Amino acid sequence: MSADPGSGLSTLSDLRVIELGVWVAAPSAAALLADWGADVIKVEPPAGDPMRHVFGSLGIDSDMPNPAFSLDNRGKRSVVLNLRLHEDRERLEDLLASADVFISNLRPDALDGLGLEPDATVARHPRLVYSSISGYGLRGDERDRPTYDIGAFWARSGLSMQMADHQGTPLNARGGIGDHITGLAALAGLLAAVLEQRATGRGRVVEVSLLRTGAYVLGWDLGLQMTLGKVARAEAREHNQAPLMNPYRTADEKWFFFTGLEAARHIGAVCRALGRPDLADDPRFADARAIRRNRTEIIAMFDEIIGKLPLAVWAERFDREGVWWAPAQTPAEVVEDPQLRANGGFVEIDGGAAGGHRSVNGPVSFSDAPRSRVAAVPGLGQHTDEVLGERRDRPSGPPSGNI
Repeated sequence: MSADPGSGLSTLSDLRVIELGVWVAAPSAAALLADWGADVIKVEPPAGDPMRHVFGSLGIDSDMPNPAFSLDNRGKRSVVLNLRLHEDRERLEDLLASADVFISNLRPDALDGLGLEPDATVARHPRLVYSSISGYGLRGDERDRPTYDIGAFWARSGLSMQMADHQGTPLNARGGIGDHITGLAALAGLLAAVLEQRATGRGRVVEVSLLRTGAYVLGWDLGLQMTLGKVARAEAREHNQAPLMNPYRTADEKWFFFTGLEAARHIGAVCRALGRPDLADDPRFADARAIRRNRTEIIAMFDEIIGKLPLAVWAERFDREGVWWAPAQTPAEVVEDPQLRANGGFVEIDGGAAGGHRSVNGPVSFSDAPRSRVAAVPGLGQHTDEVLGERRDRPSGPPSGNI
């Protein structure tokens, strides 16, 4: 019984997902499943997922829609269970017996304390796909270390130091980025396990961690470290080894990036657009090696030229000459971007506990299931009686027909 009002995927319409998740990583993966038509039941403690109250804890008006919570929890059904109580743990077991997928990002020790250790849970419910999202993994001395994505995904994985500024200060990333990337990894893994489940009738544990996902994202640099014993660090913009993969500021204080990875291929168009076609014959621009060797001088030259005209003028020139480039947009510009709008980048969330409002769409579209609206954000415990009153049996063995 999906809470989704729109057209989801028929193959997910009977997928029942139990989410015991807080903050971002597990809720984000489950929210995409709800967008796609699955029945996602969010199990919350009596106080609710702390993300519900994040604005109030920061002193912001708690009556306004919470866009962070909405993005990762729309279209779900909310059930309140106090898992400190034996009878509510039994109710959760009943829900798991009826479910296809269980997804959680509670710490491993918290799950152990609730009797939800992954292997034991799948042993009790052999058909269940158990998606575990943790900070540091299910094994090792630090499996139970508390963390957010800034700790495990960004800092511990090496990403923050590799993205440090030229003074060596590690990047302090925006909230939720590592969680959402890890949520996508979890989504891919659990859907692969669901395919197996539908073919064999068997479940399994699908394990994802912030740390491993961060290391995968930094895989090129870590591969170089393991192969060569070293890897280059970020340089100041003025000394970037790739002047055609660098940001520049225009006369109206707007930034853009050149995105010409193959320098020799793109330099002619850039020089023409800048009104300096003569530079194409300058030995400093002869090939990629010369551009790299003379990068500081070239970047200073580009800065001087580009700083004389506004972005709108450069945009017209770049497009006319076939220059590869992109504006460095602010959030205010992104939410009005016509290209993002044309490709379904935003949706309207139906009214509900948070009221109707606009939100960011997920990153995936399906050709015969366009979506401009998604289901409401559930109120805390809104569906407790409804869900606990349902009866839904699941087959215990492999399917008898085709998947």
